[in-house]
Amino acid sequence: MTTFRAIRMLCLRMLLVSALALPLAGCGDGAEEMFETAQFEEVQNNREHARQLYNRILRDHPDSPFAAKARERLAAMEREAR
Repeated sequence: MTTFRAIRMLCLRMLLVSALALPLAGCGDGAEEMFETAQFEEVQNNREHARQLYNRILRDHPDSPFAAKARERLAAMEREAR
């Protein structure tokens, strides 16, 4: 049962990576692309890189609608860390 579960989780991760990798393939440094990448990093449990990306959105695109979303994610991540 443990092996089946591990294989299933691996397959789900591969599917998720595939689903997210195609849209991100042409990733620039726009706020939307950075936000999507940060979300992907959260899914991959790379929270430090996600934080860096959210902070970069706030620094480089403060007037973007994604700045508000980035601020919300940073606050949620801070709450989760406690």
